[in-house]
This record gives sequence, C-alpha cells and structure tokens, in this order.
Amino acid sequence: MNEQPVRRVETDTLRIAYVEHGPADGWPVILSHGFPYDVHAFDEVAPILARAGARVIAPYTRGFGPTRFVSDALMRNGQQAARGRDIIQLADALGLERPILGGFDRGGNASCVAAALWPERIGGLVSYAGYDIIDVSGQRHPVAPSLERVFWYQHLFQTERGRECLTEHRRELCRMLWSEWSPGWRFDEATFARSAASFDNPDFVDVVIHNYRCVFGLEAGDS
Repeated sequence: MNEQPVRRVETDTLRIAYVEHGPADGWPVILSHGFPYDVHAFDEVAPILARAGARVIAPYTRGFGPTRFVSDALMRNGQQAARGRDIIQLADALGLERPILGGFDRGGNASCVAAALWPERIGGLVSYAGYDIIDVSGQRHPVAPSLERVFWYQHLFQTERGRECLTEHRRELCRMLWSEWSPGWRFDEATFARSAASFDNPDFVDVVIHNYRCVFGLEAGDS
C-alpha cells in the first residue's frame, strides 16, 4: 500500500511522529500500537475508517520510529500514565475534540489510561489488550505457570542481561514475539521489516525496559 507521509507535533515531552488517514474534517480517531509493532499495524483498518469519514491519527508511540524526546535530560519513561498522557497531549496539539481511542497491547493500555484519567476529553474507547489498566501492586505476585511461561520476555527484561539482549538482538527477539503471539499469521519478511525499522529508535530499549520494570513494581516512574 502507499506509505502515508510522517507528520509531527511537539508536546512538552515529545516530538510525536504520526501518520494520518482520511479527511481533515472527519470524526477524530487515535489508534495506538503496542510492543513490538508500529503504525503499520493499522495499515488495513485505517483506510476502512477513513472511508467511513474518520480522520485517523496513528502515532509512533514513545521509543518507536521517528518519535523523539525533546530533551536528553528527560527520563526515558515507559510507565502507563506517561503513555496515556501522550495521547491526550497529541489530541491537544492537533485540536481533536473528544477523539475515539483505539489500541491494542500497550496501545490499548495507554488508551484505557487516557480515558480513565481524562474521561471528559474522550469520545469513545476500543481496547484490544491482555490488560487494560495495570495494577502494579498485583503485578508483584505470580499468575498461573502457563502464563508466566508466556511472559518470558518480561522476566528477561528485568535484568541487565535482558537489556543487552534487546539491544543486540532486538529484531530477532521481536520477530519471535510476532510468531508466538500470532501463530496463524503468515507475515512475510517485508511486512516485518517495515515495522522493525521503528525499533531502531535510540530510545527504544530504554523505554521498553523501563515499561516492563515499572509495571512489575521494580523501578519507579516519573513523579
């Protein structure tokens, strides 16, 4: 499909890169991707929404693609409150009135956080996630062993060995997750490579590692 041009807005924390589909005066929708994906996760659904009259905004979330922090001094923070706030600030920067939020995985989590903390700002919510708003206290305790096994990468990321693994083998690791989570999806190498380019963001590792350590209650967030 044709690549949409990358546009940018600046908040007090980020220069958020995003792609846009549909009419500029359409009903606003913000679609937020998860880990380890990017805006191309919405390549099929965004045009459907655009044909229905939506103005679809798909941001590269913090740590992904061309999105950048505005300062080297800022914490490379992956906590859910920060990611939810990013969505609200993106809507503000674009002048979107009560957008419908849609997201999956961490994008669903961020969308739920935004809707919970700023309900008057949101027109609707569609979340597809294994978690909506994360109970950090609850995350300190184990779940069924079958689920703990699925979370192998989250356990790995609690260690500096895991940080090194993600740094050195990010594409191999992320491709494994694509295959494990969607065993029936027969994606080709070009499809993976299109999104994997977003993992080369200089803040990718720091944001991902902080996110998973913060939700396990092992690292503090940004006060």
